[in-house]
Formats: sequence, C-alpha cells, structure tokens
Amino acid sequence: MQQNELVSATENFIKQYFEADSSGHDWWHIYRVRNMALHLAEKEGGDLFLIEMAALLHDLDDWKLGNGENTSKTKSWLTQVEVDKKDAERIGQIIEQVSFKGAGVETKAESIEAQIVQDADRLDAIGAIGIARTFAYGGNKGRLLHHPDIKPQLHDSFEAYKKTTAPTINHFYEKLLLLKDRMNTITAQEIAKERHRFMEDFLAQFFFEWDCKK
Repeated sequence: MQQNELVSATENFIKQYFEADSSGHDWWHIYRVRNMALHLAEKEGGDLFLIEMAALLHDLDDWKLGNGENTSKTKSWLTQVEVDKKDAERIGQIIEQVSFKGAGVETKAESIEAQIVQDADRLDAIGAIGIARTFAYGGNKGRLLHHPDIKPQLHDSFEAYKKTTAPTINHFYEKLLLLKDRMNTITAQEIAKERHRFMEDFLAQFFFEWDCKK
C-alpha cells in the first residue's frame, strides 16, 4: 500500500478499536492528537507519515488501558499492513517515547517526530479537554474526586506511578501541571501556556467550592 492508504487503513482500524472507550482515551482523543501533531509538524518539521502513524497508534498498547501486557498490537498491525520494516521500527520507537511515566522519570523524546507526538498527546492532557478527560479516566477507574487527607506524590519510578489509585485531583499535581514545562517544541510551549492557566483557574475554583467559600 501507498503511505496515504496505510494511514487511511490505520485510521479506520483505530477508530473501530477505540469507539467504545469511556476512559478519555477514545477515538476522538486519538483524532485530536493526530490533528495536533500534524499542526505542530507544519511549524516544526518532521516526517509526516511517521508522525501521523505514531499518533494514530500511540494508545494501542497503552498500559493504562490494560494493553501491551503480552504481545504488541502495534507491531502486529504494522506487520499486517506491510509497513516498511525501517518505518515500522521508527514508528515503534516514537510510540515508546510518548507516555509520561512519573514526575521523577525522564521521558526524553529523541527525534523531532517523537517530540511532536509526545507534545500533541500532552497538550490533549491539559486545558479544558484535559480536565474533562482526567475526570472521565478517574470515574472509569472508580477513583474519588478528592480526599483532603490523601496528598499528591511525585513518583520517582514508573512502577510507582502505575500503581497509584489516588483521587483524581491529585493527578493535576502529579502530572498535568508539570506538562507545560516539559513540552519539546516552541509551538507546543506556546499552546500549553493558556491551557495551563485554565487548569490553575479551575483548581482555584474547585477548592473555593470544596471549602464552601464561593
């Protein structure tokens, strides 16, 4: 298949695979990440085919969704549609570098393509949509909104981060408020500023209401 056909086939596959997700990692999350990644690439450069394919596939083996425990669905799909071996390896490398793994864990994106997909995914985790997705995920996992006695933790290992069952509000301090300063590209850094401010305003209002002050 030509590259445009591979992208189209992958889009259809992913759209069907994630159509019933209720954790904030549904098809529309992937749709936004893909579109944001392409927008960033217009400004920052990079191989558009690799960027789009990695963006479409980035959650297929995500541990948060109970995926990636045994065999790689991403690798199987790329093999099935006969993506060039070198391109398949690069797509896999990009995806491996996307996820946040804890406040104290370095998640360096080595290529411009990985930087762009990582930024696009992180931008979708902050701002208004990021807030909505955070509570969707918390509800999906049966977590409390907030508990004043359970304090946020800055996890120093991926294993510790994966095991957390803390209330949803803690996630803002354990991840979301950290992302603005971890964007790779100049374009993403600028977009992140407003989304970060929006989250700060939301949290201020949340705690005013929690304390019955406003």
